[in-house]
Amino acid sequence: MTRLAGVLFGLVLLFAGGAPRGDEMKGGEAAAIRSIIESQIEAFRRDDGVAAYALASPTIHGIFTSADQFMAMVRNGYAPVYRPKSVTFGPLVNSPMGPLQKVYLVGPDGENYVAIYTLERQPDGTWKINGCVIVEDDGTSI
Repeated sequence: MTRLAGVLFGLVLLFAGGAPRGDEMKGGEAAAIRSIIESQIEAFRRDDGVAAYALASPTIHGIFTSADQFMAMVRNGYAPVYRPKSVTFGPLVNSPMGPLQKVYLVGPDGENYVAIYTLERQPDGTWKINGCVIVEDDGTSI
């Protein structure tokens, strides 16, 4: 996947529906969202595709119908979250499409990135990752 195709795919996922508005979140939900993202990054680090895929939303499962397909996409287009050198959580931002979690990363190439995650609340009240857009962080990023 080319860089442009990856960005376009990420934007499609970013704007996919399903997440409630961020201002509807309750106190412990920010911690739950952070935990989901941390768990997926740790699963990537272990190459545990099944665990990483389990944290993705049904929308993502509809696009990538197996953990192997999902992991191939992540390995090829999302190196900063697949193999980060460091991870720092930024603010959880309210948006019209739901919560956006900013995560500051140092990628395997030593460059700085901002990953913007969208999340989707599931019928059982839990959260799943519904998309991620990664941009280079030149100090002026979102």
